[in-house]
Amino acid sequence: MKSRNLALHAGLLVLTFITVTFAGVQWLNKDPFELGSFTLGLTYGLLVIAFLTAHEMGHYIAARIHGVETTLPYFIPFPPFFGFMPFGTLGAVIRLRSELRDRKTLFDVGSAGPISGFIVCIFVLFWGMTHLPSIEYLYNVHPEYRGMAQLPSEGLTFGKPLLYKLMELLAAPSSAFLPPMNEVYHYPFLCVGWFGAFVTALNLLPIGQLDGGHIAYAMFGSRSHHLSQLVLVVLMLLGTAGILPLLGVQFAYGWAGWLMWSVVLALLLRNKRFRHPPIEDVQELGTTRECIGWFCALIFILSFTIVPVSP
Repeated sequence: MKSRNLALHAGLLVLTFITVTFAGVQWLNKDPFELGSFTLGLTYGLLVIAFLTAHEMGHYIAARIHGVETTLPYFIPFPPFFGFMPFGTLGAVIRLRSELRDRKTLFDVGSAGPISGFIVCIFVLFWGMTHLPSIEYLYNVHPEYRGMAQLPSEGLTFGKPLLYKLMELLAAPSSAFLPPMNEVYHYPFLCVGWFGAFVTALNLLPIGQLDGGHIAYAMFGSRSHHLSQLVLVVLMLLGTAGILPLLGVQFAYGWAGWLMWSVVLALLLRNKRFRHPPIEDVQELGTTRECIGWFCALIFILSFTIVPVSP
C-alpha cells in the first residue's frame, strides 16, 4: 500500500480520535478546549475507536480471506460542537476494490462487520453495567442535582434497545445506581455501548449496499428488494409518527430522524451504485451461513430502537 494512502488512513484515524475525545469531554459537561479536560474524554474516545475498528476490520479481514481487494478503514471525524453529531464521528468505511462475485463472499463480508461490532458492544455494556459508580459520580457531573428530591426527567434522552435492557437485567448489581436514560451519556461505557448498538442497527437495515442489504441479498436474492421497500415504508411511518407531537398529537412510537433516514436511503436507491448489483451465483449458502444470517437478524432486533433519541 502506498505510503500516501497509509498517511491518509492514519491521519483520519488521529483526527477521529481527537473529535470523539472532544465529544467525551462534552458529555461530561466540561469544556473540550481546556487543555486539562482532554484526558477526561479518553475513555469514551478509545471505546468509540475500538467499536468502529472492530466493525470495519471485520469487513476487512473477511474480504481478505476471500481474496477481495479492499482499503483499510477510512475513519470519518466530525466535530461535536455543532450539536448535529454529538458523538464526534460519522463512523468509518472501507472501500472494496474488486467485485463480490459469489453469494458466500457477499454474505461473509457483509455479516463480519456487524457481528464484530456487536461483540464489542456486549463487552462494553457488560463492563459498564458491572462497574457502575455510585450516584456521587452523577453529582460530580451535575452538582445542581445534589439537593433535589429526585433527578430531572427532561432533556436529551436515549431510547433503550433490547440489548441494553438485557444487560441491565443480567449484569447490573441489584444495589447499583442505574442512571436514567437522560443521563446515560455521562457514562462512557454505557454511552458507547448504546452508540454501538444504534450504529449496528443502522448498518443492518436490509437496504441497498448497507451490511444488512448484503446479507439479505445473499440469503434471498432478488426477493430482498421487496424487503428493502417494506423496511423503507416502515421507517417512513415511524418518522411520520415522530413528527406528530410537533403538531400537538401525542404519540410515543416514532422518531422524526427515521423520516430523514428513509428519504436519504430512498434517494440513494435511485442511484445505481447504491442498488445491489446482481450476482449470478446460484450456490447455496449452507446451513451454517443461513443460521448466521438469522443471528444477524436477531442482532438487529436487539440493537434497534423505535425511538432512539427524544429531546
